[in-house]
Amino acid sequence: MVLGKVKNFFVSYDCLNDSNVPVFASGDSVSGRVIIEVTGEIRVKSLNIHAKGLAKVRWTESRNAGSNTAYTQNFTEEVEYLNHRDVLIGHDRDDDSCDEGFTVIHSGRHEFPFSLELPQTPLATSFEGKHGSVRYWVKAELHRPWLLPMKTKKEFTVFEHIDINTPLLLSPQAGTKDKTLCCWFCTSGPVSLSAKIERKGYTPGESIQIFAEIENCSSRVVVPKAAIYQTQTFFAKGKVKEIKQLVANLRGDSLPPGKSETWDGKMLKIPPISPSILDCSIIHVEYSLMVYVDIPRAVNLTLNLPLVIGTIPLHSFGSRTSSVSSQCSMAMSWLGLPERPEAPPSYSEIVTSEERQNNLELPAVRDEIEGPLYAYIHEFRFQPPPLYAEVDPYPEQVCGSMDRRPDTCPSR
Repeated sequence: MVLGKVKNFFVSYDCLNDSNVPVFASGDSVSGRVIIEVTGEIRVKSLNIHAKGLAKVRWTESRNAGSNTAYTQNFTEEVEYLNHRDVLIGHDRDDDSCDEGFTVIHSGRHEFPFSLELPQTPLATSFEGKHGSVRYWVKAELHRPWLLPMKTKKEFTVFEHIDINTPLLLSPQAGTKDKTLCCWFCTSGPVSLSAKIERKGYTPGESIQIFAEIENCSSRVVVPKAAIYQTQTFFAKGKVKEIKQLVANLRGDSLPPGKSETWDGKMLKIPPISPSILDCSIIHVEYSLMVYVDIPRAVNLTLNLPLVIGTIPLHSFGSRTSSVSSQCSMAMSWLGLPERPEAPPSYSEIVTSEERQNNLELPAVRDEIEGPLYAYIHEFRFQPPPLYAEVDPYPEQVCGSMDRRPDTCPSR
């Protein structure tokens, strides 16, 4: 028998999203197929898959151990999130001498499905950094007798969802700072900066509204600016490595001495970036909004406002920019309530004449509670409520009483 050849060997995922990109979260089912295209016939001992999820950190540092002596120290650390193995064809025995137990694959295209469950515990979001990464993949190995194994690997993306619709991430962030400039024995006036953003949590593609007030009482021309920074922090063997990268920035107008400027919601758009990684023990990815005043020949006046980049965007009814009426309207429609309140039911619909007559009879324990208090309770029990009206039927009386009220504030 003439042995065939493997023409194609690769892993394909069953994508459930519209973008046809394999993206999953903790607890999801990852399914796909190992595809083999062969010409002729081949004998296969086994077809295995190995799914793995790994956070890995690595960097090197040069050390000086004395005169003319130097060495390089490696810092590495790993955290495993997924380790799953499965056999799709055959067995794991290493005996190639036996002809039994082999599977014959005929010429053509063949698909071998696989499926696995991601752990329910929180997973680190997929990430690629300068000194570390978080990666998830499925590797397939095709074992044939008397030949070296064929291997193929394909990665998939994991997002550990961060919902920004929480009180902590919806809370405003604000700060105030000022700085007095000095040049030898001459003291200039202060430069002051106040900045505020509506919330702490955002998602990629959103724009941050920046509210700021900058006052320049110095003798120099200053420039207000804002920037989003990503901070990557790596941990290994008790050491820390930090990388800070600019994500997006904007520049305001130059501010001459004695002038001030107000940012009434200046927009800074967040580009497509990785979500925050806060729960991984060896890799952290954090963000901050830096609002600062660029001062020539001096250290900049800087305010750092923390950000969290999430994956679940802001619900429309949670937006702080929407009016109270629109929020109430949406909440009512969500709860199935009418926007305009309906009139309450009439008294006769709730309390029948028979119930009212029965409750007008004096109780047997009247002697124990005889007195003015009992008379007050008995008089008003089961009495009809006042008539309901959305418009005050006596507006003139109310206005008249308001007019007769003495004014307590002389300045009015």
